[in-house]
Amino acid sequence: MKEKGITQYALIKKYKISPSQITRLKRNESVSTHTIDIFCKILKCDITDIMAFIDDGQNEIIP
Repeated sequence: MKEKGITQYALIKKYKISPSQITRLKRNESVSTHTIDIFCKILKCDITDIMAFIDDGQNEIIP
């Protein structure tokens, strides 16, 4: 966000991003792929610029 000159205030006011979504991202909590897509469009970046997969060692697949 710093590199692009976009503040949290701009995300909320200009782009209508929910403050709770910003908080969830900052806390590394779950967000929807739609939200990630919106952030990538706003920041004009690739998904790998804002997130990464981290294996937690739990190999169980939940149906």
